[in-house]
Amino acid sequence: MTIQDTPTDLTAFTAAWEEWHRQKDASLAREHGFLAVTGLHWLDAGPRRFPDAPGSWWTDADGVGVELAEGEELVVGGTPVRGRHGFGVIPERGGVEAVWGDAVIEVAKRGGQDLIRPRHPGNPLRTRFTGTPAYAPHPRWVVTGTYTPFPEPRPTTVGAAVEGLQHVYDAPGEVGFRLDGTPLRLTVFNGHTPGSLQVLFTDATSGVTTYAANRALHIDAPAADGTVTLDFNRATNLPCAYTDLATCPLPPAENRLPVPIEAGERIPRERTGPIAQ
Repeated sequence: MTIQDTPTDLTAFTAAWEEWHRQKDASLAREHGFLAVTGLHWLDAGPRRFPDAPGSWWTDADGVGVELAEGEELVVGGTPVRGRHGFGVIPERGGVEAVWGDAVIEVAKRGGQDLIRPRHPGNPLRTRFTGTPAYAPHPRWVVTGTYTPFPEPRPTTVGAAVEGLQHVYDAPGEVGFRLDGTPLRLTVFNGHTPGSLQVLFTDATSGVTTYAANRALHIDAPAADGTVTLDFNRATNLPCAYTDLATCPLPPAENRLPVPIEAGERIPRERTGPIAQ
């Protein structure tokens, strides 16, 4: 299949994209979203305090625990807790949120390691956010492709934005398509909604006009014949494009496209200069 070049109401197409992008940025900048993260604290057996969270934190065979000092309180699942509290064993890519005043302390596991990640709504990265730069949307970047499932899902190990960390995902298949006559293929992972797919990729714009490490693309569930639509206008940055306090996965090696995808989100303004604290 080739890039679509059929007549399209560009005004309506652009308006739909702008509404999608507005909602995407609003979600990113929500009160306790990734722009509110103030620390990425990896836990070990030795209890430690951190400047942006209450209590002393550790992890052991029983899971994550915290010892709150006199006058300190967290609210977990709607219940106030004081003193010593155990969160239990956190599953991989799982997490629990504990409320502390107007902040939320995320307790999570990534790459087999337990962590806490405090989220404060007053973080300057969030309060000064003005939106994500992007290429002007155009129908030429809406591409028809074909999804081919693997005989069995393939466990696929990828790197992470945090050095030394790895993620493992089951890849159910791959998508083949063409850009300007060039045949390309992408390994896909399961998406966030039933039947949908997600792609992590880089291309010839990565590190030039788009974020160097990765971008992501949601793909709706394939049709019965395997047909899928890839709308690269909706290629998005992951949280690691905005903050070093994210553990985002990197694309598998085969998803490094040799062609430029001049569509979707560009390098965030937050990466063009320091954010004053």
